[in-house]
Amino acid sequence: MPVLTLKFKDTKINEYRLQDGGNLTIGRRDANNIVIENLAVSGFHAKIDSIEKGFLLTDLKSKNGTFVNGQLVASHWLGHGDTVNIGKHTLVFSYEEGEERTGSGGSMDKTMVMDTDKYRDMLSKSSTSVAGQTRQEESVGVLSFLAGNQKEYEIRKKLVKIGKDGSSDIVIGGLLTGKTAATISKRPKGYYLSYVGGMTKPKVNGVAVKESVLLKEFDRVEIGHLKAQFIYKT
Repeated sequence: MPVLTLKFKDTKINEYRLQDGGNLTIGRRDANNIVIENLAVSGFHAKIDSIEKGFLLTDLKSKNGTFVNGQLVASHWLGHGDTVNIGKHTLVFSYEEGEERTGSGGSMDKTMVMDTDKYRDMLSKSSTSVAGQTRQEESVGVLSFLAGNQKEYEIRKKLVKIGKDGSSDIVIGGLLTGKTAATISKRPKGYYLSYVGGMTKPKVNGVAVKESVLLKEFDRVEIGHLKAQFIYKT
């Protein structure tokens, strides 16, 4: 199994072995698998998930970002020798000698858009872990737009209206889109997307929403011309 070596400058601090089918989180809070006690590191900064034969690094909307080989990334398939910079610390990803290696190359785009039951189950378990629960309690839900000039919308109201009516909080187009096509409401268990009206129903991960659905982090939302990803932001 590959190893993550945590360093500060040239000093080795610890090693962490990655397991097939597992995941780990990296951040300043004690609930993480890899704890980095530095104010430049967010409470829950990044995570690594084992998916099939690869290892996917994902930045958890950290304040100072996650860098791989000097490049700012939102997500990255880790390859042998990759250097991950989080705050002032470094994590080096490496395989043992003779071990089968998976690269960070061409399969990345394909896997990122897949909606397999295994991958969604992994994300669901991750978001309901102790670390995930703490993070969601301290964070605000965000729609990160996949197209258009506006980059994101922070859901700070208890009820957000989406539709082509000019009074909507998020105004969208589409011939069959309702004046109020959908709403997102903040409830004790999280953020719920509900269908209100219009000829076409909103979709979450390609599935039409008949009434309402609890949004999970990284869910893809489609309403009329709107295409976005639901995330949490610290």
